[in-house]
Amino acid sequence: MLYVIAYDIPDDKRRGKVAKLLEGYGARVQRSVFEADLDARGYADLRKRLGRWIVEKEDSVRFYQLCANCRGQVETIGQLGVMVEPEVLIV
Repeated sequence: MLYVIAYDIPDDKRRGKVAKLLEGYGARVQRSVFEADLDARGYADLRKRLGRWIVEKEDSVRFYQLCANCRGQVETIGQLGVMVEPEVLIV
């Protein structure tokens, strides 16, 4: 399932830790927005690991789940945002 994950974290240190964590799960598409293709286990693991850094009274993290049909309808205006790594084949 594709998740769009957006966050608003006022503390620089926590925000950096969260961004670094999210980079291990998906692609940054904007400063505070990631897209991650996660199965149930990956989603649960990410939620658990985020709990180490989030201060609920100050921070906000939102998960938007996109179904297969909605995923195909994502539209971007301006910079593409998602960096696609080239496939490397060593022969």
